[in-house]
Amino acid sequence: MRRKGVNYSKYGYMFTFPFVLAFVVFSLYPILYTAVIGFTDMKGIIPKPIHFLDNPFQNFKELLFDNASFRKSLINTGLLWIFNFIPQMVLALLLTAWFTNRRLNIKGQGAFKVLLYMPNIITASTIAVLFSTLFAYPMGPVNSLFQMLGWSDAPIFFLQNKGTARGIVSFIQFWMWYGNTMIVLIAGVAGINPALFESAAIDGANGFQTFFRITLPSLRTILLFTLITSLVGGLTMFDIPQLFLAGGPDDSTLTTSMFIYGQAFKGSYMYNRAAAASMIMFAITAVLSGFLFYLMRDRDEARLKKAEKKYRKAAEAAVREV
Repeated sequence: MRRKGVNYSKYGYMFTFPFVLAFVVFSLYPILYTAVIGFTDMKGIIPKPIHFLDNPFQNFKELLFDNASFRKSLINTGLLWIFNFIPQMVLALLLTAWFTNRRLNIKGQGAFKVLLYMPNIITASTIAVLFSTLFAYPMGPVNSLFQMLGWSDAPIFFLQNKGTARGIVSFIQFWMWYGNTMIVLIAGVAGINPALFESAAIDGANGFQTFFRITLPSLRTILLFTLITSLVGGLTMFDIPQLFLAGGPDDSTLTTSMFIYGQAFKGSYMYNRAAAASMIMFAITAVLSGFLFYLMRDRDEARLKKAEKKYRKAAEAAVREV
């Protein structure tokens, strides 16, 4: 923007400079430094001169092929994410369809949304204490309920069974985040042109058809956002497994973030191995995110661009022939 020979664009750069500086110091530099030490022999609590390894990918090779604990953490992370993400998205979409259905005209939506979103604002430590108490052995509320209903003759040690431990952690993650996903999806529905829904109603479309033919296709960008954020959040899962079960029993809830933390700040302080594990997770996240972008792309727009490119080449060839 220019007025009377004065360039005002410099003020925009001035206002963005604090963010850029904070990003470079607290995000970009640590990321680059982590990437570098993944190729070195940096370890130990006392700083020592670091050297690049003769085989720069030695740390990565040891993690992927020789470290059973890291491979187990990868499997655990994937299982915990899948078992909390699928029900989270299903329930969030159902609630979104319920709240945004104009024919139902739900009363008291604000109160419902607050109650459903509330688990997301409770601290992880509080939730860990809550569920530890609920599933306590031998006299926890869940055990008492099971015995009262005749479902169990003896107390069940939920937190010492691999299956139930993973199930409880997945449920906690689902319970904490489905409300947040629902709010994001509802906000996306609010941005859809109301004329589309009115036209569908006039044409006689029912709620099921309207949701799957209008609402979901119009939410492609919002769904992509929720998928990517859930993917990143799931692959970096740390607080609930750490505070609730500390990775147990038998490392069944050990996640990659917990493994990285343990390598870097416990025992032998293997910073090089922790950095290599971080870079592996970064690569996995980037590949899966790229796959989601490809899967959720606008196919009609892609076909249109392909047709335009083909037409342009044909026109250029015709001009050259002339």
